[in-house]
Amino acid sequence: MQNILLPVFYLPPISWFSEFLNVENEVVFEQFESFPKQTFRNRTNIYGANGRLSLIIPIIHNGNREFKDTEMSYREDWQKIHWKSIKTVYQGSPYFEYYEDKLKKLFENKEKFLLDFNIKSIKIILDILKTEKAYSLNEEYIKNPEQVNFREKFSAKIPSEYEMAEYYQTFSDKLGFLNDLSIVDLICNKGPESMTYIKNIKKL
Repeated sequence: MQNILLPVFYLPPISWFSEFLNVENEVVFEQFESFPKQTFRNRTNIYGANGRLSLIIPIIHNGNREFKDTEMSYREDWQKIHWKSIKTVYQGSPYFEYYEDKLKKLFENKEKFLLDFNIKSIKIILDILKTEKAYSLNEEYIKNPEQVNFREKFSAKIPSEYEMAEYYQTFSDKLGFLNDLSIVDLICNKGPESMTYIKNIKKL
């Protein structure tokens, strides 16, 4: 067993789940880091009609920089926009109809803090995957933690470090396979096979 320190993402990429669900990993979530911009902490990537589509949660810039205190802004109805985008993109996928009601619940209540919302999104995915995973939250920010540190991994700006087998995606006939999208892409296209797929992912 190894202890790993994971950032808490919004409907995380498939690679994040490969580390989170690895039976060899004991997981601690990072909640005290300074909120970094342009990461999966407040965005998720799905497969849109024109390729990779980022859904971004707007943040209130009120001086609170710790992730646990980061509040979401509801000046725009981003929940409605995000859910409409997910539904539009995946309603033609093989398994969306089986998970639609559970996924929709993520966007029905207005959580105050991004951390709580992201954890809720992870719990919904665990329910869909019919699995459980224990985790804890860290108690302070440590620059050089004892755990294996994944805080800077899973970049939204550079290609994924994880090797994944191609699977059919809604628009892959037109645009080809897109690697390491949100876990939503995998479950909507692979359904009950998603857990097996996740277990077979390898880090490059």
